This record gives sequence, structure tokens and C-alpha cells, in this order.
Amino acid sequence: MIRQVEYFEKPGKENTSRCLDITAGLVNEGYSHVVVATTGGDTALGCAEKLKGKAVNLVAVTHNVGFSKEPNKDECSPEVRKTLAELGVKVFTGAILTRSIEYAFMDKHQGIYPAYIVAQTLRLLGHGIKVSVEIAMEACDAGMIPEGEDVVTVAGTGRGADTVAILRAHPSNRFLDVKISTTVALFSFNANFSVADWALC
Repeated sequence: MIRQVEYFEKPGKENTSRCLDITAGLVNEGYSHVVVATTGGDTALGCAEKLKGKAVNLVAVTHNVGFSKEPNKDECSPEVRKTLAELGVKVFTGAILTRSIEYAFMDKHQGIYPAYIVAQTLRLLGHGIKVSVEIAMEACDAGMIPEGEDVVTVAGTGRGADTVAILRAHPSNRFLDVKISTTVALFSFNANFSVADWALC
């Protein structure tokens, strides 16, 4: 198989439209599960509109409530969630797997913990790849996508989407079985992100 990979010169939301076009093309090829990272819901809404009318299982993964350190704050509003549901999008809200409870210890006591090492290692391939792996496992953990199937992930660096990947999904307890088979669109660079930098729109 020969597949073209599109590399973006800069990260960010200006690449979102192209990423969604690429995702729609992959669905047309026969991929039936798409997982998209989203914070406020814009990328998920754009993806839902792009894939409207297609036979696809679309899952949006958001930050956990209180992610922004503001108690009880949900970055994805009830109105957006309602619209996503009306468009047939499943929404998962939970802790980022490479952040979770270890972040509390890092924030209070410093130090390096295993999940952070995993996150930093995945970032060597690009921040969007790190997020792609996380959201696929989270969606699989929640039973929203099937284990062992190839799924399309849409993620990014900062705001918007700049990464589209195809990977074999497994739940987090089988993290080492996850296989990144193809990156189709990517902005890749090595940077010193903080553990809290998973912020997409």
C-alpha cells in the first residue's frame, strides 16, 4: 500500500478544515469509526457536519470537568453537547490517560511519573499523535468504539486539528497493544509541553 502523508508547516486550527477533508476521505475508503479530540466542541461539530449522512460511528472526546482548575467547569457547554447528540455524535468526558491522578502529585510534589514519561515519549512523534493514542483508548475504555479495529483519530497541537491518524484501538489496560498504523496528516515537532497542554478546540 502507498499512502501520501501531508505535513503542515505550522500547528493549529488553520489546518482543521484540511484534516476534516482527509477524515471524510478515509470514511469514504471504508473506515467506520472516527474519534475526534475537542475542548469546546468546535472541531467535533465541524467533523460531524463534514461526515453528515455517512455511515460512521463518530466519538468526541473532551477534557474532564474541572480540567481548567476551575471547579465544576465543563469546557464543552450543554448547548454544544445537545447539538452533538442531535448530530449522532457520542461524547466522552473523562481524565486524560497520561495525566489523570499523577498530575496531582506532579503539581504538588514535582517529580516524574510513568504516565508523564509515556506522554513525553509519544510527543516525539508529534503532540497530535500523543492525543490520538489517548482519545482512542478513552473511547475504547468507554465501549464507544470496538477493540481491535482500525479507527481514524483527529487531534492536534494547541487549538484545532493538525493530525489525522489510523490506529488499532485497545483499552488503556492493553496500551502496549495499540498500534499506530498510519499518519495521514501531521504537524510534528519536539517541544517542551507541560503535562496539561492537551487543549484542542
